[in-house]
Amino acid sequence: MDCEELIKMALSAREKAYVPYSKFKVGAAILTGNDKLYTGCNIENASYGATNCAERTAIFKAVSEGETKIKAIAVVGSPDDLTAPCGICRQVISEFATEDTKIIIGKNENEYVVKTLEEILPAAFTKKDLQK
Repeated sequence: MDCEELIKMALSAREKAYVPYSKFKVGAAILTGNDKLYTGCNIENASYGATNCAERTAIFKAVSEGETKIKAIAVVGSPDDLTAPCGICRQVISEFATEDTKIIIGKNENEYVVKTLEEILPAAFTKKDLQK
């Protein structure tokens, strides 16, 4: 699956976002290690701490189906600017990513950047740190 296809899926997921407070829609799509696809949108709550980001929604859906490896994740927010994953989402991505995981941050299927986990979360706290 190419970046543009994953971005299209994220754009479609973004339309389902539940954002009555911020009005800021975000969509995400992931390709798992078994080549399965999952999407997610952000879901807000009056108690902001109970809000869930699009990236985590997609990842949690995949993990709940037994998928624990991410080959690629696409994230789209504002059509006017690139919307990178927040810090919590970066940490969750790190739990299931490899050094080869593509993190695609896009405005649309023609305007995007591809990053690695190391680029968006250098010196991540991982399972390896717990084994020290």
